[in-house]
Amino acid sequence: MRRFDLEHWGKFLLLAIALVALPFLIDAALGRAWVRIIDIALLFVMLALGLNIVVGFAGLLDLGYIAFFAVGAYSYALLASPHFGVHWPFLALLPIGAMFAAVFGVLLGAPTLKLRGDYLAIVTLGFGEIIRIFMNNLNRPVNITNGPQGITLIDPLQVAGFSLSKTYMLGGLTLAPVHLYYFVFLACALLTIFISLRLENSRIGRAWVAIREDELAASAMGINTRNVKLLAFAMGATFGGVAGGLFASFQGFISPESFALLDSIMVLAMVVLGGIGNVGGVVLGAILLTALPEALRYLGPMQEQWLGRVVVDPSGLRMLMFGLALVLIMLFRPAGLWPSKTRQRELAGLTVQPAASGKHDG
Repeated sequence: MRRFDLEHWGKFLLLAIALVALPFLIDAALGRAWVRIIDIALLFVMLALGLNIVVGFAGLLDLGYIAFFAVGAYSYALLASPHFGVHWPFLALLPIGAMFAAVFGVLLGAPTLKLRGDYLAIVTLGFGEIIRIFMNNLNRPVNITNGPQGITLIDPLQVAGFSLSKTYMLGGLTLAPVHLYYFVFLACALLTIFISLRLENSRIGRAWVAIREDELAASAMGINTRNVKLLAFAMGATFGGVAGGLFASFQGFISPESFALLDSIMVLAMVVLGGIGNVGGVVLGAILLTALPEALRYLGPMQEQWLGRVVVDPSGLRMLMFGLALVLIMLFRPAGLWPSKTRQRELAGLTVQPAASGKHDG
């Protein structure tokens, strides 16, 4: 038993060292721009895990999830910028953004309690667009969101005079803002993973799964489906609100264009392609789908190197290859790259049952 514990903690220590060294290794090998991409990937990990609670655990198709991201971002930006002349500390703003997002999650969930499938998807899609349009038009007669111009000069994360927007020297090591934000985002992402794992194996998590599999049977077994579904919307929205606040502080600027429908679709793709319902798969999907489009930007220089000129526009070819990669993954790994065991059993049952039935009939 003690040997097992030593091996377990040894692996944990190696993983911790790798995560601490990762931004500096990427900076040295690929450049500082890729460290920024990793930072964004960690934010999408939080978003995808929040959506996984709604879609993966509870089975509620949400196409407007990016709205909660917007609520968290605007909550932070409005209270930490010259727009209203308010500069609250981020330790107060992140909980406020999470709370507002949770309230909006309940407001979305309450009218949709009896909707499932396509109908729920349409309603949530409309909710996401309503939030974006509100942000785009709440600049008159009273200027609340500054409309399509967005909010600028948003305060960075700062604790006791230590600002993450500045560069520091630690020995011979340069700590740029992208490095400092990486460690904050990593801590928040790890906390989100921990909460998701605890929820998955909790009584509430099992209630969500029961509703996903058969809501009528879950209700007959004594589960309060109304409260449990509202809790799923609220918990998922909370993760999105925290990620939105971190995004606003990191970017220093936000506008309604940052929260379009395509972003909701992208987060949903991360959940489905990574492995719906599986926390590890969702994390993998978020990292891959954030990094893959950026990696495909190198198709332009590769054409110049191999063909001597750019034959196909890099931006169009990049999205074409990205879409092709998604199609191939869905064809050959329909349960996702790292599916949950429940999902694997469901797909195996759908595959085996017709074959067994045909053999019996013959």
